[in-house]
Amino acid sequence: MNTIAATLDNYITPIGLSPTLQRPTLVLNRNWQPINVATVARALVMLWNDSAKIVDTIDYQLYDWSDWSRLVPDRDEPFIQSVRQRIRIPEVIALTKFDAMPTQTVTFSRRNVFKRDKMTCQYCGKQPGSEELTIDHVVPRAQGGQSTWTNCVLACIDCNSRKADRTPAQAHMKLRKEPVRPAWKPIYADRMNRVKSWSKFISEAYWIVELED
Repeated sequence: MNTIAATLDNYITPIGLSPTLQRPTLVLNRNWQPINVATVARALVMLWNDSAKIVDTIDYQLYDWSDWSRLVPDRDEPFIQSVRQRIRIPEVIALTKFDAMPTQTVTFSRRNVFKRDKMTCQYCGKQPGSEELTIDHVVPRAQGGQSTWTNCVLACIDCNSRKADRTPAQAHMKLRKEPVRPAWKPIYADRMNRVKSWSKFISEAYWIVELED
């Protein structure tokens, strides 16, 4: 059994991986664009298989498994303990191949609709705040409309009331743009997955207000 496999095996409990190996790691493509969030366990396997390299978040140096495994964790730094050594926890990895990991699919949820539509009413263009915004079904549920990416948009209370149980055409209202499933960006990562060092690789424009489901 190789070193990484043995290490991961030691950290698998009857209910799954240890919390340390479930910590999040930001995944960059070869152009250093964020495309996914993986667990530490997945990141280390990709490192061992030469599918990715670890990015030092201080000086941006790239490390393969051989180099990374030689680094000694700082006193307050998280680590995993193998049979012979302590291994630092990677926070960011960069793929060595474009197709090494598929881009994550964005889950349909109320919070993610708010993020996709940027807190903006898709009819009048106003940004009244989250308490004054609602989820509107373009084709109303009363007419068979479903709760999907392509049939749900943000609408302010006034526009939602005006549209009521009608389609935009029936209500003589125009959508600012057609709703679609968004491409994955770090903004759609689970809110518990945020790591401070990621801000060096992610535009501040991605980090908008969190909303309750």
